[in-house]
This record gives sequence, C-alpha cells and structure tokens, in this order.
Amino acid sequence: MHATLPLLQKTTFPAIGRKRLEVLQVNVGYRCNQACLHCHVNAGPTRTEAMSAEVAETVIAFLRVADVGTLDITGGAPELNPHFRRLVEAGRALGKRVMDRCNLTVLEQPGQEGLPAFLAGNRVDVVASLPCYLEDNVNRQRGDGVFASSIRALRRLNALGYAQAGSGLTLDLVYNPQGPSLPPAQAKLEQEYRDHLAQRYDVRFDRLYTLANMPINRFGSMLVSKGQFGAYVQLLKDNHRERNLDDVMCRSLLSVDWRGYVYDCDFNQMLGLPLRHAGRARTRLADLIGRELDGNPIAVADHCFGCTAGQGSSCGGALA
Repeated sequence: MHATLPLLQKTTFPAIGRKRLEVLQVNVGYRCNQACLHCHVNAGPTRTEAMSAEVAETVIAFLRVADVGTLDITGGAPELNPHFRRLVEAGRALGKRVMDRCNLTVLEQPGQEGLPAFLAGNRVDVVASLPCYLEDNVNRQRGDGVFASSIRALRRLNALGYAQAGSGLTLDLVYNPQGPSLPPAQAKLEQEYRDHLAQRYDVRFDRLYTLANMPINRFGSMLVSKGQFGAYVQLLKDNHRERNLDDVMCRSLLSVDWRGYVYDCDFNQMLGLPLRHAGRARTRLADLIGRELDGNPIAVADHCFGCTAGQGSSCGGALA
C-alpha cells in the first residue's frame, strides 16, 4: 500500500473554517464484508479495528448535549460492529436523524437476517452504495455477485416501505466513478439509475449521490502504482470551483473514528489529519462535549480538491 499523505500535504487549497455543527459522522470500524477498489477507508474482511462500547457511550453522551440534527454511521460495514444497534436506538431516542451508510450486501451476511426490519422499525435513513446500475461494472469494482446481492437487498428494503410514497423511509444510492475521472452530472445520472433499476429490476430509491473518488488509501495507492496519481490530483485542481467552498461537508460535519478521536471529515480521518483544537496534537470526542467549534480552522491538503472539483462532492452528493 503506497502512502499518499506525503504527496498531498504541500497544498494550495484555500484556508477554510468551520460553521455550526450539524452532523456527527461516526466511523465504527474498518471491518467490511467487501474490499472495493475505490474504498478510501481501505476496509475489508481482515480489518479488526472496531469501536468499543465505551467509545459508543461517549458518542451518545455527546449527542445528548450537542445541537446536532444528524447521526451519520459509517464504516467499513457499520452494521458489523456489535454496538451499531445501540447507537441507532440511542440516536433515535434523542430525536436525531440517523443515517446508515450501507453496502447492501451486508444484509445477506450471517447474523444480519433481521437487519432490514431493524432499520425500518427505527426509521433509519439508508444511504446505500451502488457504484453503477450495470451489473458488469459493479462486479468489476466490488466483486463477483455483488450486484445481484445488492438488488436483492434493495428489493427487501422496498418491501419494507423504503422509497415508497408516504412511508417516510428514505433510501438513497451512492455512485462512484470506475476510475480517475470526475462524476457525471448528478441529476442526469439519477434519472438513468431510476429508469434502469425500475424497468429492469422493479427497484425504487429516493435520491442518487455522486461522489468523487479520493486519491487516498486503496484508490490512491492504485493510482500511484499505475503512474496516474499526479494526473488525477491535477484534474481535481484544474476543476476547482470556489463556489463549492461554502458547502463542503467539513464545515458542518464532525468525524469520529473507532477510538473516539475527531477529524474534520472521514477523508482526513483516513489520512491521519486530526482536527485542530486548543493546541492539541489529537482531540477526543469526550474533550468536545459541551464545546463549540464555530470558526475552528479545518485541516486541508490536496485531496480536498476532490470535494470542490466540478459540481462538487460530499457525503450528500454534488454541491452545485
């Protein structure tokens, strides 16, 4: 695995600061039942990092006092963490919107038979990764059989009311490019997904999010191996749009890792770029309970151009 942080640290990305905190994004661990080529987490079946019960309770304690509307749970496959359901139930009990960033195939893993009903019963918003609506492309990027498993999972969620009018159960999909290119226009691609999945598989969803691939971890290392790293970073820089700076996710989101340390975003977490606060080298979530972060400087490097290039990219899809 090639280290990409040294290639990204000397940056011309503009200095930016935090706004009011709206989303607490919690990465509960890097274990996953898949090992996707584009994964910025480098997640996979052999990863053992997992959030403890103690850190999960710190997350809940933070939510009790913070004016945060959304708990965004990610991984790895977050559902494989033994404390995932505790976090979901506590977040919902506190009146928070809870999001599960789901790879879909985890619904067919042993021991997860009741997961779809659990998500629906707790009215969890499912944000599901489906990097293409074509079977060959998905299997090439994520492994043989992944597309068929994903379609079965989407049908199960639809049957429980997800993406059905009036149900209040939200099911969004996430697209990533196959290689070192910018995502296509989100609205047009969403309609293509909607038409194809409905007509071919009788699958419904609410929105499509298009995300740029970040030149870090597994994807970044692949670019280095192929001699494409510099060209891809330059593509991101050449397509930088100042107007996207107001809405990049790091300005209103706080990322927490499995140990309880905090970062400006999940990408910075993977690079080991901690949130800057009160002169500390690293800050734990426990240290921020009851504290405000408005105006706090955000740690940036060249990968940040991935969020401002073209139509922009964030955990909520395109910005423009």
